[in-house]
Amino acid sequence: MSQTSSHDSTLAQGIAGFCQQQVPEAQQSRSSFDNSDLWAAVAKTGTSLWLDTGDIDAARTLWKQQFVALTTNNTLLNKEVQKGIYDELVPSTAKLLRDKGVSGDEIVQEIAFVLNAVHGLKLARTFDADVSVELHTAISNDAEASYQYGKRFHAICPDRFIVKVPMTPAGLLAARRLSNDGIRLNFTLGFSARQNWLIAAVAQPAWVNVFMGRIGAFIADNKLGDGKNSGEKATLASQRALRRMRDGGGPDVRQIGASIRNGDQVNDLLGLDVFTIPTGAAKGFVDLNPDVSTIVDKTGNDPTVTFADGIDAAAEGLNCFWDVDANFEKAAAAAAALDANSATAKDVLAALSDNGAADLFAQYDADEAAKISGDGKIPVYATWKDRVKAGTASWDGTLTAAALASFTKDQNALDARIGGLL
Repeated sequence: MSQTSSHDSTLAQGIAGFCQQQVPEAQQSRSSFDNSDLWAAVAKTGTSLWLDTGDIDAARTLWKQQFVALTTNNTLLNKEVQKGIYDELVPSTAKLLRDKGVSGDEIVQEIAFVLNAVHGLKLARTFDADVSVELHTAISNDAEASYQYGKRFHAICPDRFIVKVPMTPAGLLAARRLSNDGIRLNFTLGFSARQNWLIAAVAQPAWVNVFMGRIGAFIADNKLGDGKNSGEKATLASQRALRRMRDGGGPDVRQIGASIRNGDQVNDLLGLDVFTIPTGAAKGFVDLNPDVSTIVDKTGNDPTVTFADGIDAAAEGLNCFWDVDANFEKAAAAAAALDANSATAKDVLAALSDNGAADLFAQYDADEAAKISGDGKIPVYATWKDRVKAGTASWDGTLTAAALASFTKDQNALDARIGGLL
């Protein structure tokens, strides 16, 4: 797709004003929502509470004063758009764009941007909340376009929008530039403590993620173990690493626990910097109804992960999810030393490769990329185990690639609906 216009262009400014006009709803106040002793106790452990949904009706059934943000992504936005709630907005947006000289594929990308921004504004005003809005997957490997779109999101709602940037070499560079401009970032598609160490060192965002549920599913689905505690162990290890970086004078980057599958995971990770909780898991925690006296900080825990007989976690590269060694820290420092304004994605790859971390961003040929996409969110262990052992791929990096491919499918579905309405 075409590169977006500059964030300070006449087009960008016109689109920003148009988006703001589409949401005339009055701003709600968080004080108008019910208080919850249970969620208040969770917040007292130091955990910031976010809901992981774009569904306004579903969020409304769970929203309490203690919740402060909502997270959307390409998948969640697609679910809302496919309901048809923005079908009338698409042609009016297209007319505006054509009147401003936009044509071809750029129209679809711009309309997708508008839908994302408008839905984010609705969420912000309905719930008095911060809202994470995500970049189009077509620009995930384009640092300049990612920077421009990030600036454009921020300009529409600077006090509420948190820009989501995906884990790619280009994303690292774009995010650093956005961070340098004071824009709050939720750096997404992270699956390990070492990935988040790299992200924190290079991009310096406000938040990073571990998609914990998918780690457990990867281990269980591939019969490497039961998967229990694996995502939790990675998430807690990542938070400890970030705290160590911060205590050593590094950037203040906070840990999000993402891809939470059930209420028990909420209970096991009390005290984590942030929970972004799907509505089903949030309801599951409420249904557990734990005694408030048992709700205490558990981030000092290091849960045990049990692997199947015959699986040597170290030899199979499975410790990548929670280990951050000195060599990797050196590689991250080399990448962080790059000038984000002039460096390229190739420069990031070279800095990592030259310092023994070439496995993090595996390079896939067309057949391999198709395999990643075809397998869905959970990679097939047998397909990639030889590359992991050879050091040309890693399990955390493969899960990131699979996640981006999954988001791309949903983005394509959203784009297809837009195209069908033009």
